[in-house]
Amino acid sequence: MARPFPREGSGRRRGPVRRSARTMLIVCGSKETERQYLQGLRDHLRNPAVSVVVRGKACSPTQLITYASGQRDLNPGGYDEVWCVFDVDDYIDVSDAALAARRKDIRIAVSNPCFELWLLLHFTDHRAHIGTKKLLPLMEKHVPGYDKTRIDFRKYRDETGLAAQRARGLEPTGEEHGRNPSTGVWRLTDRMANP
Repeated sequence: MARPFPREGSGRRRGPVRRSARTMLIVCGSKETERQYLQGLRDHLRNPAVSVVVRGKACSPTQLITYASGQRDLNPGGYDEVWCVFDVDDYIDVSDAALAARRKDIRIAVSNPCFELWLLLHFTDHRAHIGTKKLLPLMEKHVPGYDKTRIDFRKYRDETGLAAQRARGLEPTGEEHGRNPSTGVWRLTDRMANP
């Protein structure tokens, strides 16, 4: 009597195997601004091909790289990509952090002078050298009552692609963190959006 179902290993083809989502750990160098924006983007995208975990830790860039590396080590094989998002601001260890990130296979998205530049690029093509203190009033102009501790992603979601285009115009590689203004956040948002 013939078996109704083939035995395992009988040579019959199996159906397609569903590929699991690419997993990303993103560690932000502040507790609120970057984390809230990136969580909002993640929730807006709802990309089934990318699983994103966002954490915030207020510390220097080199401390952030060490922290992210430790988080990855706690979950071996759990993340396909690890990213750190931080500002140049007044930190003196940005170059050291970039070097440490490269050695530890951690990608970075650095904003010079700060993350608010990335937010501002959603509204205007700002190309002039600027300091953090001058960026905040510009943000107020486009987002009345702007508060870096309460980011409402809905105010940015429709212009994320335009912000990426403008950021690439400032610095096409997204890796030259010494240039003011510049931001490599577009590299990260592209990875979140595209499988």
